[in-house]
Amino acid sequence: MQVFNTAARLADFIKQLKTENTAVKIGFVPTMGALHEGHMKLIKQAKANADVVLASIFVNPTQFNDPKDLERYPRTPQADLDLLKQHGCDGVFMPAVADIYPNGTAENYVLDFQGLDRVMEGAFRPGHFNGVAQVVERFFRIVNPDLAFFGRKDFQQVAIIKHLVRVKHLPVEIVVVDTARSVDGLALSSRNTLLSADQKKDALIIFKTLSKAVELARTEKDAKKVKEQLISFFNTGSLRLEYLEIADDSTLQPVDTLKAGCTCCIAAFCGTVRLIDNMPLNG
Repeated sequence: MQVFNTAARLADFIKQLKTENTAVKIGFVPTMGALHEGHMKLIKQAKANADVVLASIFVNPTQFNDPKDLERYPRTPQADLDLLKQHGCDGVFMPAVADIYPNGTAENYVLDFQGLDRVMEGAFRPGHFNGVAQVVERFFRIVNPDLAFFGRKDFQQVAIIKHLVRVKHLPVEIVVVDTARSVDGLALSSRNTLLSADQKKDALIIFKTLSKAVELARTEKDAKKVKEQLISFFNTGSLRLEYLEIADDSTLQPVDTLKAGCTCCIAAFCGTVRLIDNMPLNG
């Protein structure tokens, strides 16, 4: 497995690949490190669908609206490299901030998300998705992947990235991989490393609430009634709810009636650690 610390070195590697085989298919898994089995699920999917698999490890400063959150984001670079190597990743891009943002992070990058960024995560983390789109576009233009793999846990982020690809006419296919979970249902997340064993048990209220949403959606179609029941159930636990929404998969706007193509999304704090998760409701 090769490690690239600059865009120039990675570009040389990709150029050589394409010179040797013009039909080579490149799969790309962008990450912010602190890797876990959820990321490895993405790597596995990439290996099944591409000839060469590249990952990136980069904690992107422009998507953190809280400087303290950026500061405490877990970083485990050597463990990350070991894990990627064990799972057959072909190359890892680990750039410095200056390589991704040569003109500085304050440069004016603006994309019209047509409302996708005004709800849920976007409402509580202003500027977050602009930073996500900014860095993902940079990576796509550096790596030029044929396929890029993202986890469904970041449901709203996936919608934002698909929108980015459409409006920028980027020649990459977005592959969405189901959320990886622990045996008891907790969505795997880099932030889970910041939780104690007891907090991980407390955090299961998120999965239990989403599972209840699926159950309720089988018989009740009034989204307002379902949401009220879910919030009441969630509050029997010890986490602090930031939002619980039932959103249309395409527009991300709240729905009035439960139907196929909507998803229940939750963001909550377990102590000081912010967790997100979601589950599709098929009605």
